[in-house]
Amino acid sequence: MKKTLTVIFVVLALLSGTIYVYTQQNQEDAKFQKALDEYLDALWKFYPTTATLVGYHKYDNKLEDLSSKNIEKQYETLNKFNQQFVAKVDQTKLSPEVLDDYLMIVDALDYEVLKHENLLPWEYNPLFYNSILANCLRSLLTKEFAPLETRAKNAAERIKNIPKLIKQAKENLKTPPQIYTETALKQFPRILDFYKTELPQLLEQIPADAKNKINSELPKVISALEDYQNFLQNELLPRSTGNFRLQEAHRRLLRVTLQNNLTLEELVARAKADYNNLRREMFLVCIPFFKIMKPPFNIEQPPSNLTEEQIRHTVINHVLNNIKSEHVNPDEFSAALKKEADKVKAFLQENGLINLPEANPKIVDVDHPYLGVDFIRLVPPGAYETSGDFSLKIASMLTDLSEEDSQLLLEEYNNYFLPFYATRTIYPGLFVPTYLSFQHASLVQKLYPNQPLLKGWPIFVEEMLVYNGFGNYDLRLRLNQLKYKLKAVIDFLLEFNIHEGGMTKEQAISYMMRGGFQSKVEAERNWDRIALLPGEGVYAYVGFQELLELEKQYRQLKGADYSRKEFLEKVLSFGPIHLRQLKKKLFP
Repeated sequence: MKKTLTVIFVVLALLSGTIYVYTQQNQEDAKFQKALDEYLDALWKFYPTTATLVGYHKYDNKLEDLSSKNIEKQYETLNKFNQQFVAKVDQTKLSPEVLDDYLMIVDALDYEVLKHENLLPWEYNPLFYNSILANCLRSLLTKEFAPLETRAKNAAERIKNIPKLIKQAKENLKTPPQIYTETALKQFPRILDFYKTELPQLLEQIPADAKNKINSELPKVISALEDYQNFLQNELLPRSTGNFRLQEAHRRLLRVTLQNNLTLEELVARAKADYNNLRREMFLVCIPFFKIMKPPFNIEQPPSNLTEEQIRHTVINHVLNNIKSEHVNPDEFSAALKKEADKVKAFLQENGLINLPEANPKIVDVDHPYLGVDFIRLVPPGAYETSGDFSLKIASMLTDLSEEDSQLLLEEYNNYFLPFYATRTIYPGLFVPTYLSFQHASLVQKLYPNQPLLKGWPIFVEEMLVYNGFGNYDLRLRLNQLKYKLKAVIDFLLEFNIHEGGMTKEQAISYMMRGGFQSKVEAERNWDRIALLPGEGVYAYVGFQELLELEKQYRQLKGADYSRKEFLEKVLSFGPIHLRQLKKKLFP
């Protein structure tokens, strides 16, 4: 009897302890959730256009107020929530799932603070205003999230404040970097075209009352937009002398967006080693081709005046130049890209290499690239939306190019490179890892998915394609896959040399052309992308290296039962979370 009573007391003690811990977690989770809801509401109040895009519709009738007073008020709000999350929420008492959200939202909040303390997009980036002007009405009238009458009514309220926003932009913008203003000017004719051509067509479908209200405002808006375009060209561009390099702020940006396990020093060391290793492997792949392609010298007895590096470069360049002529015609490029994506998908399915979702992205051809540099963009459903399509917006890479540059780009994206470009950007691209991880994602994770995880994932698939016989082991495919992998390495290294160092545009383009075998037009676009979108250059390489490291540990854990297919599925099963949190979940 004593033993029985002792056991009962022990069990009750354990249960009471569990209940106490659960209650503590429940209370702390609730406290965090309340703070989170309040913070996000304050954020969307400041960014109503973004709020509409993510599916938060409380402020659909508002437009951004970027007066100095409101910006200062928002900064104070951010500091208040920063204190609330850090000082008033005890992360040690949060449940594991809520802890993931807590860590992500703290970094996201820090990024918002970074905008106010260092980036200041309302003062130094006219692209910030372009994004609002391009999306504030389009997001209401083209997304069917509410009755058309409601959306039209909100659009009628929102359009009234566009002249005020333009006035604030003219007052706020100081000395932005030249590349920001030049890119904003390149985008602006298409923004104007929306208001002059596309918007009137959309208005034909809306109720008469809202239509009349919008039409009454539209001439004033178009006049303000044309005046703003003149301002960009004649006033802002001459004084666009600012520095686009983030310098000290760059590391802070990476800290809140990477959430990496490997140190940046380790990643830089790996990238430098990979640069040499990938070029050496490209050289070895090229040797049999070089021998039969009218070689400029005997590879067995190369000229004594050439260094080993010069020999490698000459051999690789010679082979790439001999196969680059095999490419599609300009008017066939988009169709060929989609066809290659279909081939990749079929190969993955037939060989059972990875688990693929039943859903497919909705492919939408658009007439201009997002932000002037991204030609393919995945748009998931809004984070607050419970259903909706994943769409891939694809713009022609050849738009606005001269005939000579178009030819160079088609040679760059030749028949042996195109399959891997399709793999990384269309299918599986970002779609498969985003779609699968979003099945397990919270609201916070959908709003702030870990970019290195999602962008590093497709590089794994490229390797799997080659090693499993995609294209019948054609070494020309392998050569271009290595070249594309080398590009991720070079982008990573350039990001640091450009934003934290003093590398000039000319030096960067030379490095990409010689070190990465890129055409001049491709190198120039890469420069623009790294300069305009800081952080983007490192995500794919960091994610790939982090996954390699996790895979190595996971392989040791599983031993003979290891499966790369199962590993890749596992890493997405926790949602698009911090890499550090992902490691803890894989190896608890």
